[in-house]
Amino acid sequence: MAKNRRPKAVRVIPLGGVGEIGKNMMVIEYEREMIVVDAGLMFPDDEMLGIDLVIPDISYLIENRQNLRGILLTHGHEDHIGALPYVLRQVSAPVYGTKLTLGLLQAKFEELPPGRDVDLRRIKAGDKVQLGPFRVEFLRVSHSIADVVALAIETPLGYIIHTGDFKLDQTPIDGMVTDFHKFGEYGERGVLLLISDSTNAERPGYTMSERVVGQAFDEVFRTAPRRIIVASFASNIHRIQQIVDAAVKYRRKVCITGRSMVNMATIARELGYLHIPDGVLIDLEEVDRYPLEKVVIITTGSQGEPMSALTRMAASEHGKLSIIPGDTVVISASPIPGNERLVGRVINSLFKQGAQVIYEAFSGVHVSGHASQEELKLMLNLTRPRYFIPVHGEYRHLVKHSQLAKAVGIPEENIFLLENGDVVEITAGGARVAGKVTAGQVLVDGLGVGDVGNIVLRDRRLLSQDGILIVVMTINKQTGEAVAGPDIISRGFVYVREAEGLMEEARSRVKEALARAQEERATEWATIKANVRESLSQFLYEKTKRRPMILPIIMEV
Repeated sequence: MAKNRRPKAVRVIPLGGVGEIGKNMMVIEYEREMIVVDAGLMFPDDEMLGIDLVIPDISYLIENRQNLRGILLTHGHEDHIGALPYVLRQVSAPVYGTKLTLGLLQAKFEELPPGRDVDLRRIKAGDKVQLGPFRVEFLRVSHSIADVVALAIETPLGYIIHTGDFKLDQTPIDGMVTDFHKFGEYGERGVLLLISDSTNAERPGYTMSERVVGQAFDEVFRTAPRRIIVASFASNIHRIQQIVDAAVKYRRKVCITGRSMVNMATIARELGYLHIPDGVLIDLEEVDRYPLEKVVIITTGSQGEPMSALTRMAASEHGKLSIIPGDTVVISASPIPGNERLVGRVINSLFKQGAQVIYEAFSGVHVSGHASQEELKLMLNLTRPRYFIPVHGEYRHLVKHSQLAKAVGIPEENIFLLENGDVVEITAGGARVAGKVTAGQVLVDGLGVGDVGNIVLRDRRLLSQDGILIVVMTINKQTGEAVAGPDIISRGFVYVREAEGLMEEARSRVKEALARAQEERATEWATIKANVRESLSQFLYEKTKRRPMILPIIMEV
């Protein structure tokens, strides 16, 4: 009698990018062979004190590194490629991406080498590659960066469409319209699973075309009396191109400032994605040589980042540029959730400096790069998938997207609202969530990757709230008697000179705790430290209603 064989299955595992905006990473497996879509990072929130970046936990990839056939990149935004230098230190696989995506990746590798040779393979929309049991076709889509692709992945059980980030722009700046025909063609063949961008799932209607921004810029450039300063995302090359086009039309010189903006413009020009006529671009040092009404400055800082060029200009801390009353400042981006306060602070400072600031959502100087509800429904109707996984969004976005999927006829049981690490297993007989793999976040602090965890963050939070008291004492090893100290050093708690009485009383409490330890014949340093910490903490809270971190240091003689 034949043994029962486990049915062959396609497994889909998000390691990042669900329930959050950022660190996108998706594993697709068949019979142990796997491919990965994107490897992005996320910027830290306010609670992650001192952290530079957040990347996905790739423990699962490392455990199965011998089965990895390739890493496929949809586009060049940080939340899709930013983790690759870290990932490629621990796993090895060919990396596929479009010309601009690989150009941006090369620049990242120069800043942060991955530690081994990297196999980069350039593709373009329409190309097909075979990676183990997966045959992948790259499909053209529109977004807020150039050279973006979605993926049609042929597996032995059917087609998986991964949209990446997209919107259905009918009049894109580069003329590269989303390949509706291809999506519809796959829909006709039968799509097993659609994995789709959920960022704007709460937003009704359609996302406006990028060309709308060009029209708004034309109005600003036509009426602005003096200098124009435009802050935008460095990666939005089409936006930069429209600023340049308006500057050429109204005979203004263009200065590009901000490290990431300069790097992006340089790479985009070298690769042929950004076209600036000769004689238009000027250096920072040349800005003052031209009349105010003949200059445009393109800068970073649309999110109020503390060290960005626009923020430093607003605070009068930029070495070479300052706001001049009468300047027109255009913030050509909407605040990422969580950045509203930073952006508001910069706008207030710009107004104080005498600038005219254009930042309102209805002004037309910014449009989203993500599909709104009607476009998301159109993608669902074009592909007509059997199963559906919303990705790239906080949990509420995923829920809204799943509601849209139900509205167009996908059964509720065929829609999977996932968390990072969930394993969706699809067989010929159906689909289910079949367990979980290790997933989460790894914190990058300076050169350290993963060496800062929850305990360190908790300590940093305590230090930032009530400061620290360091108690230094010298104890006789044989008798347990204090022979010197205790000395108390305070940082971020109270100014010692103004609180001499409090500090003197704190020393008395420490001496009492040491005397008790001696009476109880406590010789373990850990026990003595715990007694000191507990006694001092209780005393300080009674006196000040604060809980500083208390760090006892014992030296023995």
